[in-house]
Amino acid sequence: MDENLIPIKQIIKEEIGDESAYRTWIEPLNFKDYTGNILVLSAPNKFFGEWINDHYRQTIQSCASRFLRTDNLKIRIVIDDNETQAAPPTLKLDESQAVNPRASSDPPLFNPAYTFDTFVVGDSNQFAHAACLAVASNPGHTYNPLFIYGGVGLGKTHLLNAIGNYAIGKGLVSSQANISFVNGDDFTNEVVNAIRYDRMLEFRRKFQNADILMIDDIQFIAGKERTQAEFFHTFNALYVAKKQIVVTSDRFPKDIKDLEERLRSRFEWGLIADIQPPDIETKVAILKKKSERENIHLPDDVAMFLASKSSSNIRDLEGMLTRLGAFASLTGQPITVSFAKEALRGIIKDTDKPVIVEDIQKVVCEHFGIRITDIKSKRRSKSLVIPRQIAMYLSRNLCKVSLADIGEKFGGKDHSTVIHAINKIEKQLENDTYLTQAIEEIKSKIYS
Repeated sequence: MDENLIPIKQIIKEEIGDESAYRTWIEPLNFKDYTGNILVLSAPNKFFGEWINDHYRQTIQSCASRFLRTDNLKIRIVIDDNETQAAPPTLKLDESQAVNPRASSDPPLFNPAYTFDTFVVGDSNQFAHAACLAVASNPGHTYNPLFIYGGVGLGKTHLLNAIGNYAIGKGLVSSQANISFVNGDDFTNEVVNAIRYDRMLEFRRKFQNADILMIDDIQFIAGKERTQAEFFHTFNALYVAKKQIVVTSDRFPKDIKDLEERLRSRFEWGLIADIQPPDIETKVAILKKKSERENIHLPDDVAMFLASKSSSNIRDLEGMLTRLGAFASLTGQPITVSFAKEALRGIIKDTDKPVIVEDIQKVVCEHFGIRITDIKSKRRSKSLVIPRQIAMYLSRNLCKVSLADIGEKFGGKDHSTVIHAINKIEKQLENDTYLTQAIEEIKSKIYS
């Protein structure tokens, strides 16, 4: 799939809202040319092209027009030069696939681009990277289980893929069939389907016979009694057999609501490694590495601009680069800071706009579901103290106001109270991923 079409495909995917239809009809399309407001796409065969014309032309045109910012875009569908008389795609799903999704003809289980070599290591993720490499080198014997937690888009899924790619590449497992790698939601769906089709024996054989079990976003099984019970038994079987277990979550085990205590305690048997949001230098390194891999000429000043304007979410950061590269390729223009501002207009936040304390108070109160009068009050309940401290911390960092002015805006608080709040938040940010993520979300809303 041509990289130039990735951002447009993502917009189409969101527009369609049907994962199966997207994979069947949109994903196989390739970019051919964009000249004179005519976007040329290639389809794998004649049947495919006709179906796209009849059912998705308008959607593609609308989404591509949004991305390319033009009102008179025309879409032209051509057939690949190496067309084969393939059978038309089918959406039919055999029931057995609900429990055994990896047939011999299936694509690789792991993304080949997600390896330890392509993972950019910085102070924020060095420990988690080292732990995953140790586990991949000696599965079942080093750090078992391994629990990785961190905010959205910080590289947890990349590390899971890297473990799988490394273990297979080094011959530590004979094939991907010996590894079970699923999302927490998918694990729940497999439990449901196994119960529905009376295939619990096959389900247990599949997961309890794995050499390595990896579950991404394990927090999604919380509150699901039967799923947690099946995972508990799977965990025990694998642990006793010295098989490797790796799970990821967006929060520390004790902070996962509705997670059974017996699972929480088992996660704490092994090693818990966190991934913190990257600093600006790490973000620049990530951009430079990805730009080299995708052959995008990214000047240093543009990399610094993107890093300074992005959130901590690495996926968002890489998405900005992909969009920028595609836009430059489609328009034939060089990538400069001014070009990046135009291409990413509406995506990057205007962090140069002036922010006042009242703006911060409003967004913080909306985020935590409290009233502005509460955050200014003298009440000291935990549900108010933490939002108040966060608002004071952000006021000091985002507004050009004195400590005394901040205290005055919060109901006449003493400047020592403001200092205590700022120091408290700064200290917590050193090891609290959940708080870091919350503050990033609040800042994003402030500048939106």
